[in-house]
Amino acid sequence: MVRKRKKNKKAQHTHSFFQFVKHYGMSVRVHFVTGLLICFFTVYIGIAMISYFFTGAADQSVVSNLAVGDLASKSGIVLNWAGIRGAYISDIIIDRWFGIPSFFLLFFIGSVGFRLMKLCRINLLRRFLICSILTIWGSLLLTFLFSGMNNLSFFHLGGLHGLNLSEWLRGNIGYVGIILILLAGFILIAIFISRQTVSVLQSGLSFGRLKKKDGNVFTGKDTSGTHKKGGLSEYEEGLNEENEDEDEEEEDDEQDEKTEDDEDAVSGNKPEEYIDRGGFTVEIAKDEDEPYDKSELGAYDPRLDLSGYRFPEINLLKKYDQSDKQVDMVEQNDNQKRIKKTLEDFGINIISIKATVGPTITLYEVVPDKGVRISKIRGLEDDIALSLAALGIRIIAPMPGKGTIGIEVPNKNPQIVSMESVVTSRKFGESRYELPIVLGRTITNEVFMFDLTKTPHLLVAGATGQGKSVGLNVIIASLLYKKHPAELKFVLVDPKMVEFNIYEDIERHYLAKLPDMDNAIITDFSHVIDTLKSLCREMDDRYDLLMKAHVRNISEYNTKFISRQLNPEKGHKFMPYIVVVIDEFGDLIMTAGKEIEMPIARIAQKARAVGIHMIIATQRPSTNIITGTIKANFPARVAFKVSSMIDSRTILDSPGANKLVGRGDLLFSQGNDTSRVQCALVSTDEIENIVKYISNQPGFETAYKLPEVFDEGQGGGGNGFTDLSNRDPLFEEAARLIVLQQQASTSLIQRKFAIGYNRAGRLMDQLEKAGIVGPIEGNKGRQVLIADEYTLEQKLNMMLNGG
Repeated sequence: MVRKRKKNKKAQHTHSFFQFVKHYGMSVRVHFVTGLLICFFTVYIGIAMISYFFTGAADQSVVSNLAVGDLASKSGIVLNWAGIRGAYISDIIIDRWFGIPSFFLLFFIGSVGFRLMKLCRINLLRRFLICSILTIWGSLLLTFLFSGMNNLSFFHLGGLHGLNLSEWLRGNIGYVGIILILLAGFILIAIFISRQTVSVLQSGLSFGRLKKKDGNVFTGKDTSGTHKKGGLSEYEEGLNEENEDEDEEEEDDEQDEKTEDDEDAVSGNKPEEYIDRGGFTVEIAKDEDEPYDKSELGAYDPRLDLSGYRFPEINLLKKYDQSDKQVDMVEQNDNQKRIKKTLEDFGINIISIKATVGPTITLYEVVPDKGVRISKIRGLEDDIALSLAALGIRIIAPMPGKGTIGIEVPNKNPQIVSMESVVTSRKFGESRYELPIVLGRTITNEVFMFDLTKTPHLLVAGATGQGKSVGLNVIIASLLYKKHPAELKFVLVDPKMVEFNIYEDIERHYLAKLPDMDNAIITDFSHVIDTLKSLCREMDDRYDLLMKAHVRNISEYNTKFISRQLNPEKGHKFMPYIVVVIDEFGDLIMTAGKEIEMPIARIAQKARAVGIHMIIATQRPSTNIITGTIKANFPARVAFKVSSMIDSRTILDSPGANKLVGRGDLLFSQGNDTSRVQCALVSTDEIENIVKYISNQPGFETAYKLPEVFDEGQGGGGNGFTDLSNRDPLFEEAARLIVLQQQASTSLIQRKFAIGYNRAGRLMDQLEKAGIVGPIEGNKGRQVLIADEYTLEQKLNMMLNGG
């Protein structure tokens, strides 16, 4: 037993040591200090190498007699600015190794230091290859160019490496072979460093075959002003640095496959026999019966119009140091003992208990003894919370797919889940979702994300101040980091007028609006109704295109369109996804009623296949706001902390949201699966940085224009311009109601037909224009001008025959 205890104690010490090393090896401070030391070392070697050019000749007598083992014990008088050790190291690097090109290696070492200090995000493997090739190539070049001047200098310009390599090559392939190798090396280095090299070489070697309309030779340069790695985002480079070379090869292959016509489209000059249809360059048919010819066209690139667009960088987001908020094992052990003791006090024995630690919540999984009723444990929720002195606990009995009972307990020192930590995660970076949304981290500290196209609509609810607005910003920011402006558009509805106005500056990049609207952020209730009707029109138009293309969804349609299987002259076009985000849905329902609810329900029922998705949020999850129609069409729900169990049942169809701890703590429900997630934190400053970064780049000429819809009941709103040719469908019924009641009241029309105030007001204006009611007379109200229904029917028939 004693020997066994010693072994266990030794194993525990070994495990603790490895945990200690792992913790400090991953520490930001350790990385920063290591990088700082590397930078100091780089500066020291750089000073020694620069000094070598001025003092190396005088120090030759001392340095030549030194060996590596003598550096630790011997010292001497040298003129090098970095002392005898600097003189010795610089002599080895410059004279005995690679000569002057050795500075490329020094540049790489300095890059390693900067990378460890997080001062820049670079691909170290790629930089190492570039610096190594430049060093070897430069060493050979200097030796070859100054081969006759070796006796005039105290060191070899290309080092002994360059000298030996040059002599060996000269003996095997001669001077001509060396020149060809140097030229080939220069071209390969240029191709490796800049992706523009290939197009420049192609245009130069084509002997004027590629020409613009004005006769100038096509240079192959990107005319969009800013071109960065084919539109790849910098954060994707940082996440996938080890695969960057493969990505670049794929992108170069795609760029090589672009035809001359696509290059002309980028430069903005198209031959006369071509026209542009929404970024789609097609040949004008000389005969109407001539079939669509796509043989001269490559694959359509939806990002072509904004080919220089750069995705937001990671350094726009704030990074939080969580090193001082590590898991408290003492807290875990105490909680386990208290849970076990509380259950035993009520006669419930448990077999085992284990803890799973999350950023804000710790899940304790309890395996009860045989014969214990689950309902008995569920009834002890308040007693367990009292024994743990916790803000509130949540019992999951039983855990889905497990033979355990879960008890969720808030941590005393919750961690902040930053937007930066989830965006830089491998799961988000490598996701292939169409509309990836990352919400935060689960109880097991895993990144939680989902595809909005699979959801396909989202209902968000929560009390005031519990993180609902931050959650909406996280959803929008996730899409901004992943989707190109040509592939995604937002329709933002903000009745509070202060939540989404921060996104106003990216109108020409990501927002959609009606043609006659001044502001893309919708705040007026009448504009909300018009926009929803316009979205219904957009949905119907898209379904018509899907039917003509013989496909079932937007993904199949866009795939066909990109491969040039659909003719834009027949109305086909590339379809971006449209995400509608509505904040304070409760206010809209109270103001407009069914005028808002019905188009939303229609979009939710049908729009998934054509790429239109809705996210609606409310702080009042009551049954008169979230009706059965809304719940039936929004299977995915996000519930932040609510005030009562009734609200939790309304949003989730189950209790639990009332037991959350707030500050971004949420439950995500889709079908029968419910996950507890700590929402990521994105501040207003971070959103402003992202918006500013995007808005400073070239965008489209205007926002994405939704189809214009003429309201059947559109009138002048009391301004004297009411068009009776476009009467509201309820016009005749409203006229009969007014004549029957002999009371001309807008509120009466509102109540009887369950419509909004704006529509009821337009109906009243049309009735006035038709001579059924009189004008407003101060506080007296309007006078009904028709006495009976018979006279009304005659008037309606006259209007029908006349119009």
